[in-house]
Amino acid sequence: MRKQLTTALCVAAMLGTGAVNTANAFDQGDWLIRAGASVTDPKSDNHEIVDVKSATSFTFNISYMMTEAWSLELLAAYPFKHNIELLDKTKVGSTKQLPPTLSVQYHWAPNSKFQPYVGAGINYTHFSSEKTEGPLEGTDLSLNGSWGWAGEIGADVMLNDKWFLNGSIRYISIEPKARLDGVSIGKVKINPWIYGLHVGLRF
Repeated sequence: MRKQLTTALCVAAMLGTGAVNTANAFDQGDWLIRAGASVTDPKSDNHEIVDVKSATSFTFNISYMMTEAWSLELLAAYPFKHNIELLDKTKVGSTKQLPPTLSVQYHWAPNSKFQPYVGAGINYTHFSSEKTEGPLEGTDLSLNGSWGWAGEIGADVMLNDKWFLNGSIRYISIEPKARLDGVSIGKVKINPWIYGLHVGLRF
């Protein structure tokens, strides 16, 4: 999926950067709101004992255009709920996480109907509602909050001067420390790719 979405964004970037009515272009001082859904896909083999699985949730972000090309974006979401399995695929628990991320974005074709961008920033992931079951039932699982860097590539496709569609791919460094009954079992290197599709509004 990552390769397919990346290829689609790159092809569209080459084909869709023609000029467009400036009324459809983002301007300095514009606010952009995007809302939709995202899939969080953790790296495989993210821990030597357990494996955190993929999850889908509602996501939204708000961006402020500092110039026609540079913007500041805050990503937020309804909590993602991830199942946790042993390496033999036995489910042993679950956790919820929120990944607020602040990024600076560069839009390199601000006057086109298809507006690709890249971004980089910082993330803080908060974990909650950790639960155990099966072989681990009765133990206390806890995951600490995690600070990390984030990168993204995406594109906005203008439908008119207010509404647009958005697709994005993000990579976020998420490596919380895990404990069972207070005993450290090391870092869980979730480090997910996040694929998002959104509808956007400019105002």
